[in-house]
Formats: sequence, structure tokens, C-alpha cells
Amino acid sequence: PENGPIIRWSIIVLGVSALAVGNSAYEAGNLAGGALGLEALVGSFGISHKLIVLVLSAVSGGFLLFGHYRHIEKLLISLVLLMSVAFAGSVLITRPDMSAWFGGLWPTVPDSGLLTAIALIGTTIVPYNLFLHASTVRDKWPDRSATALRAARTDTAISIGLGGIVSILVLSTAAASLFGSGIAVSSAADMASSIEPAYGPFAKYLVGVGLFGAGLSSSITAPLATSYALSEFGGFPRNGRVFRGIALTVLIVGTAVALLGVRPISIILFAQIANGLILPIIAVFLLIAMNRRGLLGDHVNSWLTNLLGMAVVVITFGLGLRLILRALNVWS
Repeated sequence: PENGPIIRWSIIVLGVSALAVGNSAYEAGNLAGGALGLEALVGSFGISHKLIVLVLSAVSGGFLLFGHYRHIEKLLISLVLLMSVAFAGSVLITRPDMSAWFGGLWPTVPDSGLLTAIALIGTTIVPYNLFLHASTVRDKWPDRSATALRAARTDTAISIGLGGIVSILVLSTAAASLFGSGIAVSSAADMASSIEPAYGPFAKYLVGVGLFGAGLSSSITAPLATSYALSEFGGFPRNGRVFRGIALTVLIVGTAVALLGVRPISIILFAQIANGLILPIIAVFLLIAMNRRGLLGDHVNSWLTNLLGMAVVVITFGLGLRLILRALNVWS
């Protein structure tokens, strides 16, 4: 008992290191990505990238400070639907090679694509979303009844399925347009110039809307996830001053990093790679928790779920280890 405060604050420090710092870096990528989308939409007006980042940051801060859970939920649903329609439209316009598309469903990692593979995993299965999902599910279905459990499972299946579809649409659009153009994409101007000649301005606007929706929704969820997790660590009330202060700190640090002039694509890629490396560690702890019968009773994982979960851990851990070993060889 006498060591309780020390242990508690040690956990908080570790949580801040793993979540607040990492999510602040990822927040910079969220804001930069949303700014890329808006630049594609309003680039002809000559609005600076930094001003767009500040506007997005202000909008996100307003929802974090004054938005109720229900309001934020409706905004996020609207943004996800918006970017889903936008990227679906962009795929229809760019008309990817469907034979190559189906062939690409069998994953392969080329020698020069390891970082990209890890980044794709990190952006599709974002670790901080696990914390956000766990906390919001408890808020939305507090009674823990069988009906609530079924509703939560349905909600999760739809959300994860839609997220996977959006990722496929984004990759299909990029494969059919950006990477076939021979243009090095480092800004919204590069993105627009690679799409517009072949597919017209409408495709450019669809991609811009999609990037904006993805960036703004993520710039709200990353600070929220950090607040939920660290408030749990420290025993702070949710939606209190400390909760909102943590969220705003992540937003402010992310905004500052995004304004430093670092290439937005570099920020996004770095954040995604970091998430891909952290994911197997979090997945291991999640698997352990999901097999604790004293915690979950009859709702522990089945053998099939455990097998699939272990496969995810092995694949992501293998890719991360391969990246680390390759980096060590370069440094040596």
C-alpha cells in the first residue's frame, strides 16, 4: 500500500510516453493529411498550408472542448460516410485494372516495400483506436447485458468492415492514378497534378474530400483516445478538466509539429510506421485480457479467435522485427 502512489505515477509516466507522445506525433499526421485534402479543394485560392492546419486544429479543438459524446459520434459517422462515398467515387472514375486488383488481394512485401507494408498495417489497425473503442463502448452500453453485447459486436463488425473497405478504396485510387503518373507526391499540388490530366478535376475533388474527412475525423479521435487511456491510468473523471486538458495538449503538440515545415507525407508515414511497430505489443496484452475468465466469464475468446489473434501478432511482429534487423544492418 505504501508504494501505491509510486506505482500509480510510474504507470502514468509510461502511459504518457507510449500514448501522449506517440499520438501527438500521429496527430501531426492527421492534421497534415486533412490539410492535403483541403489544399486539393481550395488550392487555386492560394491559401497557405499552415493556415489550413490551424483552421483544422481550431475545429478539432472546438469539438474536444465543447462537444458532447453524441455530437462527436454523429460528426465522426458523417465524416466516415463522406470519405467512403468520396473514395468510392474516385475508384469508379480512375477505373483500376480489376485483374491486378484481385491479384493484389494476396499480400506480398517487395524488398523496397517493407516500410510501406508496416505503415499500411499501422494506419488500418490504429492501436489507439483500441483504447478509444473500449471506453466509448462502455459509455454507450453501460448495462453489460446480453442485448448490449450483441449491439456492441454488431457495431464493431460494421465499423471495422467499413474501415477495411475505405482502406481498399484509398489504395485502389492511389494505384490507379498517383503511382502510375511518375510524379513524386509530396503535397496536394503534386496529387492534383497527377490525377487531373487523366481523370478530370472531379476526381481531384473527390480525393480531396476523402483526405479531408479522414484527416479531420482522426484529428479528433487521437486526442480523445489519449484522454480516455490516461484518465483510466490516473483515475481521473472522464469529461473533466484533466480529460479535456490531455486532449488539448495532444492537439496543440500535434499542431506545432505540423507547422514546423516537415513534409506532410513524411509525418504521416512516420506515424503509421510507429503504429505498426506498437500494434503487436498491444495485441499481445489484448489477447491475454480476452482469455481471463475471471474478468470476462463465458465471453472469453474461442480457440478460433485466439488462433486468428495469434496470427495477427506473428505477422505484425515478424514485419517489425524484419524492419529493426534491417535498420541494424544499415547502422552497422
